[in-house]
Amino acid sequence: MNNPIIKINNLNVTFGKKQVLKNINLQIYPSTINVFIGRSGSGKTTFLRSLNRLNEELGAKISGEIFINFRDRCINVLDPKTNLPLLRRKVGMVFQTPNLLPGSIAPNILLPLKLIFNYNREKQRQKMVKALKKVYLWDEVKNRLNAPANTLSGGQQQRLCLARIIALGPEILLLDEPTASLDLHSANKIENLILQLKKRYTILIVSHSLSQAKKLADHLFIFRDGQIIKEYHTSNKINKKMEEIIEFF
Repeated sequence: MNNPIIKINNLNVTFGKKQVLKNINLQIYPSTINVFIGRSGSGKTTFLRSLNRLNEELGAKISGEIFINFRDRCINVLDPKTNLPLLRRKVGMVFQTPNLLPGSIAPNILLPLKLIFNYNREKQRQKMVKALKKVYLWDEVKNRLNAPANTLSGGQQQRLCLARIIALGPEILLLDEPTASLDLHSANKIENLILQLKKRYTILIVSHSLSQAKKLADHLFIFRDGQIIKEYHTSNKINKKMEEIIEFF
């Protein structure tokens, strides 16, 4: 087995007087899909947001260790000296509700590329086209790049947000309920896309769907009351243990 890309030791997250995460210890391995399930309020999304330090923006107090081994460097995530823009570019997050930038489709990808890398227009366009092709959206939008982004369907909007993250060169993708607001057909498209993206990225997903977990997960983690109470590894074991997994709900 490869060395872990993420290693977490005794992670605790507290908001005010409420401790949301309690002594989380786990390892995540490269090019795997890791699904986190559990009841609402069990700490899943807070855990995901810990990996690129978004919880701090909400006033959280955090202790423990998170180390990420990128291809060119190891980052101590919780070190106060950590470069947050770099961390959030390397660990990109797609939220449950598509967070589109105002305006048309193309600037949703071009503007971040310009601001972060200062690419010229030709380089920006090349990166945009490549990212849209990776999420199988290019053929659907190539003739209407100047149309408002909010005229896209829900599934297309979610793929556009994913393309924006991919254009910035991440190594890890954090997906928080990526299909929760989509119809069955659009959700199936996103799930199939995630399976394809595993070849290039390490993926962590928060989900309420057991069928989605069964379809996608290489590793499955069960959250309850801020703790990971059970882990299942390899898709065969997950399928065999599905009745047991259902009992945690």
